[in-house]
Amino acid sequence: MENPNAPSAHAFTDAERAAVYHAIFSRRDVRAQFQPTAVPDEVFSRILMAAHHAPSVGFMQPWNFLVVRSPQVKQRVHDAFRTANDEAARMFPDDKRTLYSQLKLQGILDAPINLCITCDRTRTGPLVLGRTHMPTMDLYSSVCAVQNLWLAARAEGLGVGWVSIFHESALQAALGIPEHIVPIAYLCIGYVSHFKDKPELETAGWLPRLPITDLLYYDQWGAGDAGQADPLTTRLAEMQAGIQDRGEFPA
Repeated sequence: MENPNAPSAHAFTDAERAAVYHAIFSRRDVRAQFQPTAVPDEVFSRILMAAHHAPSVGFMQPWNFLVVRSPQVKQRVHDAFRTANDEAARMFPDDKRTLYSQLKLQGILDAPINLCITCDRTRTGPLVLGRTHMPTMDLYSSVCAVQNLWLAARAEGLGVGWVSIFHESALQAALGIPEHIVPIAYLCIGYVSHFKDKPELETAGWLPRLPITDLLYYDQWGAGDAGQADPLTTRLAEMQAGIQDRGEFPA
């Protein structure tokens, strides 16, 4: 029997650990591959429960989950997206504007389920453990719920697309959200025809995947050069090359 004090005593089995990493590295922001197949309640309930078990500062659990199935409501949300998207396209320079106009940036009308995850910044009162000096921690906690749901959805074979091109007030109006409630993520959810090998914006040439070694410092901000010979830096560079070039996810 393994020593309960051994470093690996609480680790997952190899298969369980591999499944977690597979969900992380194969997760995609889905826009165009949604299928009309209904998502069973037993599946959807699992990913909602995963979201509800996200970490939150002070255990304040500031999120709400607004499930959208009505075609009429989806259309109102889509109208709000279209207005903001037309404005956004005009903000980019000509070369980026052309590429922007070719990208499908939402699946609002295609996905069988839409979900808005929100943050109630008044929940548990004005004084929250852990938020006394960093008041935005409630917003960050709600984002953790988004990530939990996204990874659980990938494990269930569901695609998720995050739509953020809205005027906040227009999204609140379309969904009847009170003014003091902050919309964190509007998500399109459903079964998909396939998951892309790489993020769509990377494949389209919008932006590349940044080398993790360019984002890594040691002990002080900006102190990256001092760690160039560090074994961790070498290991991360090799790992990223394996992922990018050969699709070798850590196991």
